[in-house]
Order: sequence, then C-alpha cells, then structure tokens
Amino acid sequence: MAVISVRNLSRKFGDITAVDNVSFDVEEGAIFGFLGPNGAGKTTTINILCTLLLPTSGKASISGYDCASQPSDVRKSIGVVFQDSTLDKDLTAYENLLLHAYLYKLKRAVMKERIHDALHFVGLYDRRNDLVRKFSGGMKRRLEVVRGLLHRPRVLFLDEPTLGLDPQTRANLWEFIVKLPRTQNVTIFMTTHYMEEAEVCNRIAIIDNGKIIVAGSPDELKKTLGGDVVYIRTSDNRRARREIERLFNLDVSERDGEIYFTFARGDACIPGIIKTIGETVQSIRVQRPTLNDVFLKITGKEIREDALSSGDAVKEAVRAYRRRFDRG
Repeated sequence: MAVISVRNLSRKFGDITAVDNVSFDVEEGAIFGFLGPNGAGKTTTINILCTLLLPTSGKASISGYDCASQPSDVRKSIGVVFQDSTLDKDLTAYENLLLHAYLYKLKRAVMKERIHDALHFVGLYDRRNDLVRKFSGGMKRRLEVVRGLLHRPRVLFLDEPTLGLDPQTRANLWEFIVKLPRTQNVTIFMTTHYMEEAEVCNRIAIIDNGKIIVAGSPDELKKTLGGDVVYIRTSDNRRARREIERLFNLDVSERDGEIYFTFARGDACIPGIIKTIGETVQSIRVQRPTLNDVFLKITGKEIREDALSSGDAVKEAVRAYRRRFDRG
C-alpha cells in the first residue's frame, strides 16, 4: 500500500520549471531514497510533500491526505529531520522533546511515557537533563530523529541525516535508522550524497532537470550499467580512449585523469587492453557497479558535487517549517 502518492506533479517559478510532471509512489514501511544533482528538483518536491510549497499542477498525498488542500492533516502524518540541526542547544534533551510534544498537542497522559521511551530508544536517557550543546554530532542526530517520531508519524523525512558526521558515527546512526520501519512502524523518505548509504533503500528514484529519469531497487539500478566498470590511467588518455573504443566498439569516458567504461566481465577485457595499449597503461582497476556509477552515468556528475549546494534552500525550509508548524 502506498503511503505517499505523487501524480503528474509540477512546480514552476516564473519561466523556470523546477519539477516537471513527476509521478511516483512510496510503499508503507519502505526506505525510499530520493536522489538528484543540484537544481534537479528534489528540494522542491520534498517541500511540496512537507506542505511548504504549493504545486503548480498535479497531486501529492500522504496517508491519503492531499498536500495542497489538507496541509494540517499531512503535517500530523509526517516527521522531518532537516540537514541543518533545529534543536535548541540551550534546552536539555528532555526539554527539546517536551517542546515538540506541546507543539503537536500530545495529551499529557502520553507525553512523559513517549519522551522516556524515546530517550531510552536512542540511549540518551542518562543524558536527558544535559544541555544539547554538550552533545556530540551523533547524539544530536539521534535526538532529532526520535523527536521527529514522537507524534507517531507515518512518514519520516530525512534530509542528509549523516552530513558532517565521522564515518563511525554515520555507520552507527544508519544501524539505528534502518530498524525504524520495523520498530517504529514508519516509512523513511531520505536524501543522501553518500551513495553507499543509499544501498539501504528498498527503492530509489533519481531526479534530474525536474524529471524522474530512473527508479528501482539498488540492484535493479546497478544492473542497468550492463557489467563491471573498468578504470584505466594512462600516459596518453586520448589515444587510449580511441583504441579501446575501436577494440570493443563502446563509449569510453574520462574523469579525474582516468578513462572508464562498462564491460560485461571487466577482467575479460584486460588482456586485450594490455596487448593494444600496454606501454601507456599506468594502472587498471575493475569495480563492480555502484550506485555512484549509476548516478554518474545518468546525470553526468557525482552526487558529492551536490553535497553542500542546497544549504540556503534547506535553511529557508527550516524557517518556513517552524513558522507553519508553530501555528499548528
């Protein structure tokens, strides 16, 4: 059953079409990845789903509620963890959750129990009376996630949830996040520029120039490359590209001083390469397809180029989110 349904959604800003006739569904209990380069339309789409923007045309609904005509019902159905922290650092962990409970008008009878359960769930109960400013980045992120779950939403939006965290903290946070659909009965809608993190998704949609250009499970998307990715560094890349294209009748690209191409079995093409241009070869590596390879082939850029480019848009979204949600 689809908990998020988007049909023919478009959003224009003057003559600019940010989202162009987009349609997709997110099944209940899934982890859904929404990826795209800077300016692709992902932030605009998410803002429409979170009721921060109205669409120019088309429909979007969450839990059966229309995002345009029933925004209050949609807001009660979602939790949001933005890229930039929205915790009040001058409040304790307990007070941050209590404020959220008041904003969502939770009944007093359930407030204390839910807050205590949330703090135990993320291992912060013993730090409940500490000011948030004393917390590490990972502790703050865990607190933000359970804050977003406090009112029992059906969908939790995570925008770059591990940005700025060290690798070990990122791994620990994802170990926690992937359990949420089962333990908290929630659907995850996430963006990330760490493509290895997107591997945890049940389904991924890649948007570019306002259109969803491919969607599927991580394995389905990687299979579209048709084989392994072979990377070669040579002393004469121009000649190497020409010779490999002639030898195997395929397209060869170049990036960061390496030429690369896709081959059904990467190791099988190496003898032919060595025989043809061996004297110019400096290094060869064969890599099983990754989501970053898929993203690069489809959009022509790596998602890391987009990692920090939407900060102003996110900050404005946070401000709008606070204003609208504070009004209930």
